[in-house]
Amino acid sequence: MIETVIVIVHLVVAIALVGLVLMQQGKGAETGASFGSGASGTVFGSQGAATFLSRLTAVLAAVFFATSLGLAYYASTQASQIRDGGLPDPVLLTEPQPAISDDVPVLEEQDTEAPATGDVPSVD
Repeated sequence: MIETVIVIVHLVVAIALVGLVLMQQGKGAETGASFGSGASGTVFGSQGAATFLSRLTAVLAAVFFATSLGLAYYASTQASQIRDGGLPDPVLLTEPQPAISDDVPVLEEQDTEAPATGDVPSVD
């Protein structure tokens, strides 16, 4: 149950992280301000959006890292439980086959000569 919750949080954070990275402007984006497209009229101000988005990206990256470690921890504990016999191994669930004993008759080799042509019935 908790593993499912961590996987869902992990996927949501990953999608949000990709979206935030795509929304941010690159380092060379400030050069456009010198040609008349200033950023003073934006929602977060001239510098507020970059700071807010970069901080939010850092927080989401930390959450993504933590959920990755959590999923790795759960996977390793399940693997050790299987190895130690805590959980049934699907390969070992089948019953072992009995060994061949000396009581089983062995087929002897027979003559494998083809029958004579006269022994084959004709089709009418």
